[in-house]
Amino acid sequence: QVQLKQSGGGLVQTGGSTRLSCAASGRTFSPYAMGWFRQALGKERQFVGAINWSYGTTYYGKGVNDRFTISRDSAKNTVYLQMNSLKPEDTAVYYCAVDLIENPYGLAVTPGMYDYWGQGTQVTVSS
Repeated sequence: QVQLKQSGGGLVQTGGSTRLSCAASGRTFSPYAMGWFRQALGKERQFVGAINWSYGTTYYGKGVNDRFTISRDSAKNTVYLQMNSLKPEDTAVYYCAVDLIENPYGLAVTPGMYDYWGQGTQVTVSS
């Protein structure tokens, strides 16, 4: 039902910044939350952060909240991931995802809690 289209990323130098975008296709879009995950080669998908769609409150994975910022533009059905002070270990495929149903325990950090996924976009940080 929900289609997520990602853009941004590419090759970034160490210490640089980039912003990823993820736009939902629906003209009306009111999910509980949008999340960002990343997956490096040969590793499991890792939680980056999520944002409550109604209130804009955010929650970040360990070691990223000092450098990464999640924001949204509700009028455009779009969520953003601003990444600063990038490191080579940030190199991964980044995915956005939508959680349609409210989680009584708060913003979900596991991939299985999300309902639809974007196609992913590569971010490579050069060393």
